[in-house]
Amino acid sequence: MASSSPPSKYRFSLVCLVLCFIVGSLVAVASASNFNQDFEITWGDGRGKILDNNELLMLSLDKGSGSGFQSTNEYLFGKIDMQLKLVPGNSAGTVTAYYLASEGLTWDEIDFEFLGNLSGDPYILHTNVYSQGKGNREQQFYLWFDPTADFHTYSILWNSQRIVFSVDGTPIREFKNLESIGVPFPKNQPMRLYSSLWNADDWATRGGLLVKTDWTKAPFVAFYRNFNAINACVWSSGASSCTSKSPSSTSSAGNTWLSQEFDLASQEKLKWVQRNYMIYNYCKDTKRFPQGVPQECALLS
Repeated sequence: MASSSPPSKYRFSLVCLVLCFIVGSLVAVASASNFNQDFEITWGDGRGKILDNNELLMLSLDKGSGSGFQSTNEYLFGKIDMQLKLVPGNSAGTVTAYYLASEGLTWDEIDFEFLGNLSGDPYILHTNVYSQGKGNREQQFYLWFDPTADFHTYSILWNSQRIVFSVDGTPIREFKNLESIGVPFPKNQPMRLYSSLWNADDWATRGGLLVKTDWTKAPFVAFYRNFNAINACVWSSGASSCTSKSPSSTSSAGNTWLSQEFDLASQEKLKWVQRNYMIYNYCKDTKRFPQGVPQECALLS
């Protein structure tokens, strides 16, 4: 009588498949962001919502109010990713801000801001770096895709030597630590991650034309998913979660980003973006700085 059980080699393969599926599922669950744990809606009177089993966050803006959220954790150095899908259609006057910031009068801040535009015009990606309460380091870019059609990943790498802004893994800006020539650098104050969707039609329209927000198009809606701060140092009770005591050390294999530098390929990508898509660079604005551009401009990308 033939056995009803599969041969041992097939049983082994079947077991492997099942185990692989279970392990893969567990990894997927472990790596998925949970907005209800990682963030809190801080303003907007219900205009901000956490959806889809805590895996999707929505901010909305109407004539009454915008909305915003912040991370439950503070960070002191890290690589942080978030996928955003921006407000579609005529979004002129709106700003979707996504940034790290500390507290106090001499705060540090690392900014992504997306300036809405009339239908058919490109979004402007506005970046800035504040250190000890001083900013004025704006660089602006057009994006090489439609950021409203799908989700794209916007990343901040921040260590003691540099800040790198990236879009879908492509670096668009590097701000180096130039304390050696007297330029303050954000490295001592822990920061939370914030985001908001708000009305800024007094300044945030293409070319400074001040096109007013068309409230007949409201509500304006932006979506967030796949937050990733696995490679970030959580700050709690005056201490960092990172195993490496020094931000410049690479003694922990999992924290090599703490001293990550650009390889040649990354440098070429950065140059490509800045050559083809940068539309404003404070380091080139001699009208704004008639006495001379800031001293770091000679050495910054």
